[in-house]
Amino acid sequence: MSDAPYDFTIETLGPCKVKSPIQLSNVEGDFIANYVSDDDYVRYRLDAYIDQVVGPCKQSELLEKAGPRENIFFNPSHVHAAIVTCGGLCPGLNDVIRALVRCLWHRYGVRRITGIRFGFKGLLPEYGFETLPLTPELVDDCHKTGGSILGTSRGGGDRVVEIADAIEKLNLNMVFIIGGDGTQRGSLEIAEEIEKRGLKISVVGIPKTVDNDLSFIQKSFGFDTAVVKAAESVAAAHMEAHSQINGIGLVKLMGRESGFIATHTAIASHEANFVLIPEVPFELDGPKGFLHYLEDRLRKRHHAVIVVAEGAGQDLLEGEGGTDDSGNKKLADIGVFLRDKMAAYFKSIGMHINLKYIDPSYQIRSAPAAPIDSIYCERLGNNAVHAAMCGKTKLIIGLVHNKFVHLPIKVVTHKRNYVDPEGSLWRDCLDATSQPILMVNDKEAFLRNSLNRSKAKK
Repeated sequence: MSDAPYDFTIETLGPCKVKSPIQLSNVEGDFIANYVSDDDYVRYRLDAYIDQVVGPCKQSELLEKAGPRENIFFNPSHVHAAIVTCGGLCPGLNDVIRALVRCLWHRYGVRRITGIRFGFKGLLPEYGFETLPLTPELVDDCHKTGGSILGTSRGGGDRVVEIADAIEKLNLNMVFIIGGDGTQRGSLEIAEEIEKRGLKISVVGIPKTVDNDLSFIQKSFGFDTAVVKAAESVAAAHMEAHSQINGIGLVKLMGRESGFIATHTAIASHEANFVLIPEVPFELDGPKGFLHYLEDRLRKRHHAVIVVAEGAGQDLLEGEGGTDDSGNKKLADIGVFLRDKMAAYFKSIGMHINLKYIDPSYQIRSAPAAPIDSIYCERLGNNAVHAAMCGKTKLIIGLVHNKFVHLPIKVVTHKRNYVDPEGSLWRDCLDATSQPILMVNDKEAFLRNSLNRSKAKK
């Protein structure tokens, strides 16, 4: 992350003059949960050095704490709230919906809560999707299943004026938008269009990306569940490989541009021998290429398990070109590519192998949330409601340093989060797999090319 300062200021619709119906306390030691003040902040950077002078803190160094305030902006009896889920599926979507509805209804007394069907397209008239009235009775058990009870879709978020028209026609006061970085960039544009019209509508985002690649946020919901499910696939691949002569288990996991799922899964399972991620390029051929190291592993141990993130090795094969409806670059299938390359390589050297290829991507995304994610989703949803009721807008609820905070959408979507090849997470992954640090034949040339690519991006 760059050392450049960021503006973490949270925009509001106006002063909070309505007494909150939530009865909490401002007194320490009375055994009653406390309100959160707008003067409560979390320091963004925690790194420190001996004799370093710290403070006074600037706005660019502080994150506003999330939570219920003593005074709110909206009169709950007048509120009409909407919830929409966008993009691909992710464990925990229903948990977030449930938390939003129950907090609005039970804590604030909001009685008009509308579910928007099938993402942003549910706000576009030509699709003709009916809205879904949401009540606690409707959502009480929805967390027990995967997917989204509202449905989801990619795209549509760029039709900002039409979406703002629909929001205005529905007479909404707050919109909760659950989605990844592309969705949240659309949310910001929608909020800006609403502001241009002089409307007092709060737009609050709940970050959804199973790849865990949103910047500033400690983790996104569904990620822990994804690792649990991915580890099950790796365990199956290991059992298959270990039970065969020169068995190879190849598991392709989600991770378009960031290899967090693959990396965490390898550390969790202790059964992966190679992990290939987008952040660490590798070569297939040559004395220090991946295939050579794989052959060496098989000759010594007679089995191997490989975990590959879907965005890894894209420089080795031709992509489809273009982007999907969410604006993501279309990727070539690295799993099938590696499967075929390994089969051809070992056939060429006359070495028998037994290769099993597993791609559990959609099984992972559609799974119900694990308990740790259910807890996280509940707290994200609650804090999103508290923020919206206070008239805060253009923000995302995030977990930073184990504290729930308000983050401006503009800052969070500024860049993606990546596995740092020189950081402790990847170092621990290398320890778990015992794979070579770099699988390239000419390290100096590789580093020069990497430096040139970095300069070109800048």
